[in-house]
Amino acid sequence: MAEVMAEKGYVATSVADVLQRSGVSRQSFYQVFDSKIDCFMAAFDTAGDLLVQRLLEMVGADEHGVPGPAMAGDPLQRFEAAFTAYLEALVIEPAYTRLFLIEVYAAGPEAMRRRSDLQDAIVAAFADLMGVTDEAGRFACRLIVAATSTLVTKAFTDNDLEGLRAIGPPMIDHVRTLWRAGAFGQQAGRP
Repeated sequence: MAEVMAEKGYVATSVADVLQRSGVSRQSFYQVFDSKIDCFMAAFDTAGDLLVQRLLEMVGADEHGVPGPAMAGDPLQRFEAAFTAYLEALVIEPAYTRLFLIEVYAAGPEAMRRRSDLQDAIVAAFADLMGVTDEAGRFACRLIVAATSTLVTKAFTDNDLEGLRAIGPPMIDHVRTLWRAGAFGQQAGRP
C-alpha cells in the first residue's frame, strides 16, 4: 500500500494496484482487510511503528525503549539527538513518510483522527523528553510539533530530502531560544 501510494497517491490507488504489487490474491486480501481504507490504516500503523523503531535505533535505545548514550545529557541535548533522528527516519522511509505526512489527509476522517492521536503521543513524548510539567510548557511542545509537521511536509512534498534534513539546525536553535526564555515551564536561562 505504501509503495503504490508513493507513486499514485491514495485516491488513485486501487485494491487491484495493491494486489498487483504484493502478488496477493483478492481473496487473500479480503481475508485480512475489509477495504482499501482498512489496508491503509494497517499501513499507517506500520508507518508509525517503523518511525518509532527507527527513532529508537538512531538514539541508541534498547528493545524496551530505554534510551542509550545518545539520549544522555540535558533536555536540549536530548532534543537535538531525538529531532535529528526523527528527520533521518523520515528520509530513510520515503514511502511510509509520504503515507504518514501526506496521504493520510486523502484517506478520510478516521485516518486523520489516527494521525492526530499519533501527533498527540509525539507531543507527550517531547514534553517528557524536555521535562515539561505544566500546561504552558506542553503548549510550547504542541506548537513545535505542529510547526515541525508543517515544515517536514512541505520539504517532503517538494521531494527535497536535503531540505528536510536542513530543518534540523534552525529548529534546534529555535528550541534553544525558547528554552532560554522559559517557554517550557522551567526557569528562564536554566540549562
